This record gives sequence, C-alpha cells and structure tokens, in this order.
Amino acid sequence: MTDPQVALLMLAVFIVLVFLGFPIAFTLMALGMFMGYYAYFEPNRMWREYLRLEDADWWTSATSWLDGLLNSRIFDLFVNQTYTVMSNEVLTAVPLFLFMGYIVERANIVDRLFSTLNVAAKNVPGSMGVAALITCMLFATATGIVGAVVTLMGLLALPAMLKVRYNTSFASGIICAGGTLGILIPPSIMLIVYAASSGVSIVRLYAGALLPGLVLVGLYITYVVGRSILQPSAAPKPTKEEVPDISLPRLLLMLATSFLPLAFLILAVLGSILFGLATPTEAAAVGALGGMLLAVIYRAMTFQRLRESVYLTVRTTAMVCWLFVGSYVFSSVFSYLGGEQLISQFVEGLDLTPLQFLLLAQLIIFLLGWPLEWSEIIIIFVPIFLPLLPMFGIDPLFFGILVALNLQTSFLTPPMAMSAYYLKGIAPPEVQLTQIFKGVLPFLFMVFLAMALIYNFNELVFYLPQVFYGR
Repeated sequence: MTDPQVALLMLAVFIVLVFLGFPIAFTLMALGMFMGYYAYFEPNRMWREYLRLEDADWWTSATSWLDGLLNSRIFDLFVNQTYTVMSNEVLTAVPLFLFMGYIVERANIVDRLFSTLNVAAKNVPGSMGVAALITCMLFATATGIVGAVVTLMGLLALPAMLKVRYNTSFASGIICAGGTLGILIPPSIMLIVYAASSGVSIVRLYAGALLPGLVLVGLYITYVVGRSILQPSAAPKPTKEEVPDISLPRLLLMLATSFLPLAFLILAVLGSILFGLATPTEAAAVGALGGMLLAVIYRAMTFQRLRESVYLTVRTTAMVCWLFVGSYVFSSVFSYLGGEQLISQFVEGLDLTPLQFLLLAQLIIFLLGWPLEWSEIIIIFVPIFLPLLPMFGIDPLFFGILVALNLQTSFLTPPMAMSAYYLKGIAPPEVQLTQIFKGVLPFLFMVFLAMALIYNFNELVFYLPQVFYGR
C-alpha cells in the first residue's frame, strides 16, 4: 500500500470512528499519532544503532534500540502543534467572546428586549415573529452560541407566540432560524476559528460577513411579514389585552433600558474592530467587561452565575483548542503521506469550473452538517478545500462567508436539525418535533436563496472590506 493510499485509509477510518461516536478531538490526535509514527518511522536508523552497539552490554543495546524506537518525529510534531495552537493570538479572542456571551445570557436582558420590541412592532404584520427575530439576531450576535439562544428564546418567545394563536410550526421555525444567526453575523466565533484555520484576516472576515448577515436577516423578516399578510391565521394580530398600547415616552424609556445597552455593547465591540481601534482580542476583552457591567446594572450578577459562565467558557474553549491540536496533527500527517496532493490531483482531473467546484464543496459541507458540529467542520474539513481555492481563482474570504452561510443549514436541516432538538427539549409537550421540522424548512430555503444572492452579487462580501481596508 502506497503512502497516499494510507492517507486515504486514515481519512476513511476517521469518518467511521466519528459515526461510531468516538470523541472527535481525541480520535484526530490518536489517528494522527498512530499514522504519524508509521509515516516518520525509520527502521534503517534503528538497525544501524543496533549494529553500532552489538558489542555493548545487553542493557545498553536494548535501551538504545528502544530509544530509537520511541524517538519519532511525530512526538515533536504533536508538542509543536499544541504550542502553536495555545499561543495563537487569533484564538485568544474565543474565550473572551464566549465569556461575554455567557454573561449576557444570564443578565436577564433578553426578556426585557423581547417585550420592548414586541410592543414597538405591534402594528407590523407578524409583529411578534419580527420582534423574536430581531431579539434573536442581537442575542445571537452577542453570544454566538446557538443552543443558548434557541433554548432561551424558546422559553421566552415561543409560549408568548403560541398564547396569541401563532401557528406552531411558524413560531418554531422563527425561533430555530433566528437562533443560528450568531454563526454568521459578527462578532462571530465561527469566523474567528475560520480565520485561524485559513490565515484570512479576521477583521476582513467580519467586514465581509456584515452585509450577507443583514441580507439573511432581511430575507427572514420578509418571509415572516409576507406570510403574515398572505396567511393571517398563521400570525394573528395581537389584541390590546395581549399587547397593550403605551405612550411614546414610555416606549422610548423601555428601548433605552433594554435595546440600547445591548446594541451599544455589540456596536462598540464590532465598531472598534472594523475601524481598527482595537484588535479582535482587545475588543473581546472590552466586550466581556461590558457584559459584566450590564449584568451588574441589571442586578443579575451573582457569584453562582459568574462561576457558571467561567466554567462554560473554559469547557467550550478547551474543546475548540484540542480540536485544533488534533486537526493540525492529523492534517500534517495526512499531507506528509501525500493525501492532500492526491485530492488536489483528483479534483484537478475532474475539470470543474469555479461554480461547479463551489457547488461541490458547499454540498459536501452541507452533508457534513448533519452529523458534525460547525467547529468540527471548520477545523477538520474546510482546510481540505483551502489549498484548492487558488486552482479555481476563489478568494478564501468569499469562500469563508459562503461556508458561514452554509453552516446555518447544519442546524436547520431535518432529520439532524440540532436547533429543532434544542427547541423540542424545552417546548410545551403539545409541540411535536415534526411541526418544528416543518417550520424550519422555509427558512432553510431562505439560506439557499441568500447563498445564491451572495454568489451572483459578490460585492455584498467584498464591498465593506474594500471600503475599510482597501484591496
């Protein structure tokens, strides 16, 4: 068996082990170490060492031979890659943004925000759905944690919508789709991970993702409003008893105490990054401090909540970092064995156009989204496509934004739509999983429409990076 065939076997074994339920990070490290030992193994050197010491005593010969057996370059590679990941300045922003999200999640801001937006938008068709989407957008942007957003909004907004006679599937789809927006809209943790994997500037990624994110939110809101107009029974207009009239001064006060603080925090963090006032890590640190201040102002900061936030931050950060370590070791060995070159030759032999390659790559990522989390796709599989991009003249910035859009589908595509399972876990008993699946499908089509718009109007991605940072 040739080395490239061993590399393909290595990839096949990894996929099988993942489907069997083995921990992905440790599976990557184990396979990388095992196959790396094979790749870097030097039997001739061991034999020469044995012959050189054949006249020595048996203990010296045995220990020297054992040292040659264990002295493989794969161990140096593992140590170096671990150090590289842990000292990566881009990844330093991950725990800080995570901490900001977990603190904001526990600051009791979202219930105030949803109530205020619900009152402010009451004359808009599907007002409660629009309020839920905008709340999800802001909350998802602040946290970037899909499960947290869907769960909290499911507890807060779903019962409220069902109470005013919203269609169950329609209401469920709004919550599930809105909860995934933090993957794309800056300051997105996913984009930080992609930047670390691809070498693309994180500030350019943030600038490039802003307009596509707003396009997707606009499509979601357009669908909600349009369906509410065409099918009023799906989203009945709330009565005055359900959403009372309030005076303009009181509404402005509600906005000032609920919407503006969170919006200001997000805009301050994002604006400082885009305008070059702070690095992503510095902005994330300020955002974490701002989240703590908001929690104190809203009288939601307790030692228990602080401890939970720190624990969840450390756990999630450790998962991401060890995934990077495993992926780097695995991909290094895979490339050394010739697997990357074999894939490049295979794709080149297909004689694909850039559009066909993009469709193929996005289809593979779409299918990978069923069994895998976004972090595993970005860290493990996206680097396989990155070396192929120059072959087709595709900008890695553009590719990254398409991937971020595509990963929305990994949470919305039945039967493995994780956002649907998050919602089902906290929804009232009468809400069926099939109803949630039915509700997310129209939003899934909105994601595909957004991807088509981005491909046909590339300036949606490139305009802001060019304005802020030039070509």
